Amino acid sequence: MHKKVIIIGGGIIGLCSAYYLQKEGHKVTVIDQGNMNAGASHVNAGYITPSHIISLAAPGMITKGIKWMFNTESPFYVKPRIDLDFMKWAWAFKKSATKAKVEKAIKPILDINLFSRELYEDLKLSSDFNFHYERKGLLMAYKTDKVGEEEWHVGKRAIKEGLNVKNLTKAEVTQLEPNANLDIKGAVYFDSDAHMTPSNFISQMVAYLKGKDVTFYTNEEVTSFEQNNNSISKITTNKQSFITDEVVIATGSWSQDLAKKLALNIPVQAGKGYRINHKSKTGISIPTILCEAKVAVTPMEGFTRFAGTMEIGGINHNINPVRVNAITKAAKAYYPNIKITEEEKQQADCGLRPCSPDGLPYIGKPSKYNNLTIATGHAMMGWSLGPATGKLVTEIISNQKPSLHLEAYNPDRKF
Repeated sequence: MHKKVIIIGGGIIGLCSAYYLQKEGHKVTVIDQGNMNAGASHVNAGYITPSHIISLAAPGMITKGIKWMFNTESPFYVKPRIDLDFMKWAWAFKKSATKAKVEKAIKPILDINLFSRELYEDLKLSSDFNFHYERKGLLMAYKTDKVGEEEWHVGKRAIKEGLNVKNLTKAEVTQLEPNANLDIKGAVYFDSDAHMTPSNFISQMVAYLKGKDVTFYTNEEVTSFEQNNNSISKITTNKQSFITDEVVIATGSWSQDLAKKLALNIPVQAGKGYRINHKSKTGISIPTILCEAKVAVTPMEGFTRFAGTMEIGGINHNINPVRVNAITKAAKAYYPNIKITEEEKQQADCGLRPCSPDGLPYIGKPSKYNNLTIATGHAMMGWSLGPATGKLVTEIISNQKPSLHLEAYNPDRKF
């Protein structure tokens, strides 16, 4: 049965949902509060990350967070504030940051990443697109033995899950990256990962969807929902109203506030990340995370992107020059030949990543509504998990058997 589906949110999750829904014959409308040309879906590192099996809510993160709060250049910063939603989220994060819960989350995190990588490769091979996509793996580059041991511990755990991981010396890294001139002790290499140029994919996806009669309304904010028993029958924005059969909330860091209009609690905190685009040639060919600095480096189409920091401080797009400088310093420390210009620093941008307390996304129907699907909370893996989430959303709405077990992503789960 073909349905009228309204997707609220035009980022990578909303667009991928629209793609698979229209493939199933549904009539899709996308509503976005902005122009769909900015935010986390545009400024991310472009990683597809089966390597990232450890959730953000890992043991020791709270201790590190407290320590880093006193360092203005720290890669992870939590701004203390008197906000009930934040305090509830922080408490749920604390309860999730246990060895047992992190271990339990490994398989659902890996499964959805591998599924999404498969779907990206299907999209790349299709005649619908011609976007930049390369599978060259990921280097976790480190400068100290201590961090090297920590990264290899994760690497060995990933090997148990079937991934191909190697612990490389500096000389072995140089063989892989002969022109990058990395100043490191070594790196843990995952051959499972891939990378893309986000703006390249987004522009092609929007153009494709418009050509398939998907309707877009930008600069419209959803203000209210009309309910009938356990269903949403009408959505009202600041400009108009829509009658619908199904609703998808894919609004990233804004999801919790929007869900409140439906008396739902979807705990999400915005984690701000920054990016700098470097236009000069770097010799970098393999995506690399600079471990001590928590900076991601991606060779994109025509430039190299340096992205980093996790700033949990509410919804805002203020550019903190201290954070930008920290990314610049990290680039110089690991790549002595690279010089990021003042102009490139001035053009730095940021995006807000929706962080759930346990590091797992919310994908599924809350029990309170029979025609609402939640698709948010992907944190730093939003880009990686776009196609998998869109496919799962489509299977849910189309009453098909989901490709993955959905229990771990249940939007009704308790913390």
